[in-house]
Amino acid sequence: MKFVDSVIIHVSAGNGGNGCISFRREKFIPKGGPDGGDGGDGGNIWIISDLNMNSLTDYRIKKIFYAENGKNGFNSNRSGKKGKDTFIRVPLGTRVLNTENKSIISDIIYKKQKILIAKGGWHGLGNSRFKSSTNRTPRKKTNGTLGERKIIKLELILIADVGTLGLPNSGKSTLTQALSNAKTKINNYPFTTLKPVLGTVKIKKKTFIIADIPGIIKGASSGIGLGIQFLKHLSRCRLLLHIIDITTIKKKNINKIRLIILKELKNFNESVFNIPRWLVFNKIDSLKKKKIIKLIIYIKKKIKKNQRYYLISAKKKIGIKKLSKDIIEYLYK
Repeated sequence: MKFVDSVIIHVSAGNGGNGCISFRREKFIPKGGPDGGDGGDGGNIWIISDLNMNSLTDYRIKKIFYAENGKNGFNSNRSGKKGKDTFIRVPLGTRVLNTENKSIISDIIYKKQKILIAKGGWHGLGNSRFKSSTNRTPRKKTNGTLGERKIIKLELILIADVGTLGLPNSGKSTLTQALSNAKTKINNYPFTTLKPVLGTVKIKKKTFIIADIPGIIKGASSGIGLGIQFLKHLSRCRLLLHIIDITTIKKKNINKIRLIILKELKNFNESVFNIPRWLVFNKIDSLKKKKIIKLIIYIKKKIKKNQRYYLISAKKKIGIKKLSKDIIEYLYK
């Protein structure tokens, strides 16, 4: 099923019920007075978090939501029934946006979080409300007000502590599997990962969530390949792992490979670009020890002194324990 992380929906809260004009009519009571009841309030529309959801696919087709109108008032001072509320369930990480000014209405990031997105209309008043010493038989009532109507955008931004990024076939999915319990598709062709995948890493009593997103290629920001539509899922991360296939490194081009990703990150969003990044050189199992030693010397010359880097083999799980331990220490410091 297609992964949907952005939808626009229409919401209409219920209208308030009208008040009632009525006069008491009983045997032996010729002048019973007004007894028109109030209407009921219109139903509200709420957005509520749901831990069992992981995308917005449910709203790919259904895009219009209504809450029930309040019922009109009755005689004998009986109020109309309140309209039923409508609940729109969304996965954790969903951002609710105003389509008119693109402002953020709310971020759904907590378990059982509930926000009011459209308020139902107020009830109208029955004529019994307008009785006074000077007006014994009021023929006045008020109608219920209209419920709020809005067009909003739901945008899912996955909640992860650590995100992976890199060129296709760099080993991001293999690393995510090696670190966590995530079940990602792995093969030797570009764009094996077609949607973001989350995995949980647990070391003793400490855990973190890692996100694997589709590979980025040169020109992604202008729509080439899968584009950068999934980069937004890194915006909540506290740490990024830049995975580089060590077998693709040749003299003088290590920074060229890095800059492909960095340029696309910067074009996408400055805040994502500024998230701390560690370099992870993958697939060292395919090189001999002498070659690895030479590469280490070469890497140290080409990167900044304070830049953290790791040499691993996600496939053979070489260096994985050290990497996961350092991530835990970084996140929990």
